[in-house]
Amino acid sequence: MRIVLVGPPGAGKGTQATRLAGKLSIPHISTGDLFRANISRQTELGKLAKVSMDAGNLVPDELTIAMAKDRMRQPDAENGFLLDGFPRNVSQAEALDELLKTEAITLDAVLDLEVPEGEVVERIAGRRICRSRPAHVFHVSYSPPKKQGVCDVCGGELYQRDDDSEETVRKRLEVYHTQTEPIIEYYKTQGLAVTISSLGPVDEVTRRALEALEREDDGK
Repeated sequence: MRIVLVGPPGAGKGTQATRLAGKLSIPHISTGDLFRANISRQTELGKLAKVSMDAGNLVPDELTIAMAKDRMRQPDAENGFLLDGFPRNVSQAEALDELLKTEAITLDAVLDLEVPEGEVVERIAGRRICRSRPAHVFHVSYSPPKKQGVCDVCGGELYQRDDDSEETVRKRLEVYHTQTEPIIEYYKTQGLAVTISSLGPVDEVTRRALEALEREDDGK
């Protein structure tokens, strides 16, 4: 299957992408991994992306598209892939359509993980991380430490990352609603978008996702 995974920050895309890719035996292709791999290998695309990232800017669409194109042509993606973080706007979705057309392949589904905005804020703003490496992660509501502000594992200080503050989370949600959410409607017009709730246990969300993808595949 060839799938695009969409959802707001805090929807659990990374977790579900890894689980779904494993169960479907297809590679999980995330933009973050693409950027890191190209920068690490010092490819020409990686060097250009690093200039943008070092300047605090988003990687330009044309670079992201070129990296995705290169990755989707790798042998392990021949029978399918799961795209996570790409496309992130309608322009990229249109570019992906053109790219797939040149490769004579099509998407099977666009899986939209739906979660209420208040839940997103609670999930991310409640996260606490210890300063050790590797960092241990806790949550003030879902998995609190035994002693407030202290890591259960190493005894280190727990802190909230700047990216996890409520103000920052709400700004990230605003960007998502403005830039990324419109691609759901874009794919609905193509009959590809399928929405599931990402509330509840991780296993339950995975089950919903697999059932939704199976229904989408059977309907084609």
